[in-house]
Amino acid sequence: MNHFKFKSLAFYGVTILSVLLLFKTVSVYGENNLKAPPPVNGRYRLTLSENLPNCEKSDTLTLNIQQSGIYLNASVLPANTNADTDEKHSLAGIFRNQQLNLSGKVGRSILCNIPHPQNDPLNLVTIQMQLVDKGNMTGQLSVNGIPQTLKFTAVPEKAN
Repeated sequence: MNHFKFKSLAFYGVTILSVLLLFKTVSVYGENNLKAPPPVNGRYRLTLSENLPNCEKSDTLTLNIQQSGIYLNASVLPANTNADTDEKHSLAGIFRNQQLNLSGKVGRSILCNIPHPQNDPLNLVTIQMQLVDKGNMTGQLSVNGIPQTLKFTAVPEKAN
């Protein structure tokens, strides 16, 4: 019984209680303050409020978003693109406070819905979207070289 001294037992008791209290505090903080963002990954049909300038026609576009937490990768595709198409994600962004911000380069042929030419010029694009009800989004599209921003709505496409 020489091994169980009061100082040793008190030290180990206080240490165990401190660890339990710290664990409880961190758990309560995490449950109250650390929330995963809602999932926004998937394909969305973008409907522009007006045609892009210098385009004969600009049809609806498809925005394909992949999400990892708050970080986003996306690509803009013509609306008639097959769902199985592997398109390089040319846009990157972040998702905070129900707001998505994406930027990157998109080919002019995609924006204007024309066949891909050999040397398709890339336009710097910035997309800002706000998540609204039922997964729908509203936002604005800025294209380098076009002075006005274009408003749009984004509706999730149904999975086949």
